[in-house]
Amino acid sequence: MGSRRQRWRRHRRRHRSSGPQLGLFQRGAHGGSRPGAGRPAGRRTVPHRARPVHRSAHPAHVTLRLRPDLPSLRQPRFEILRSRFARASRAWFRLVHFSVQSNHIHFIVEADDAQSLARGMQGLAVRIARAVNRRLGRRGRVFAERYHARVLRGPRATRNAIVYVLQNWKHHQTDTIGTDPCSSAPWFDGWRQPIPRWRSPPPTAQPQTWLLRVGWKRHGLLGTQERPWN
Repeated sequence: MGSRRQRWRRHRRRHRSSGPQLGLFQRGAHGGSRPGAGRPAGRRTVPHRARPVHRSAHPAHVTLRLRPDLPSLRQPRFEILRSRFARASRAWFRLVHFSVQSNHIHFIVEADDAQSLARGMQGLAVRIARAVNRRLGRRGRVFAERYHARVLRGPRATRNAIVYVLQNWKHHQTDTIGTDPCSSAPWFDGWRQPIPRWRSPPPTAQPQTWLLRVGWKRHGLLGTQERPWN
């Protein structure tokens, strides 16, 4: 068997002969970088910090991003979401515009304060997640991260946000014509050109803020061929 020191020397010789040692920051070293570890490359996640103060006079452009392993929520799965959108609005939280894309959903909402915005979006996210899981026969998380919200403080910013939300499909599909059927565009009354109106009741609430009722129109009604700025 040998002494403890001899056994330790034999152990070191076997360890050295098994292959070269890796440095502390080389790939494969314990504690170093590993393929697939950490956050997904190429996208910044929404930081977990306190939400900013939200004022009732300012609408918000909110984005919910789906998990990458889920299928597209556009047609025909879009129909399961429309009724959930219709039940989302309250006196203190209103869903005014939306568009459902393949892996994310855009909203323009109004809320009385930051707490109302958080409660309203939490309830909306729960409704969407339950509907999606029921339709797909699955369980678990539906959204990749918590929602991202951007406050709209002026007429031009509000108009740009409306274009971005209602015409977001033109950002992903360059050959589209008309309005997006997977959005609130068919019920929107701010188009410059007349469009066919859907007979079904709108799944959105009437805006109460000046910016969404009147203010954005200072920069002109929307054209059906307009595209998002970015």
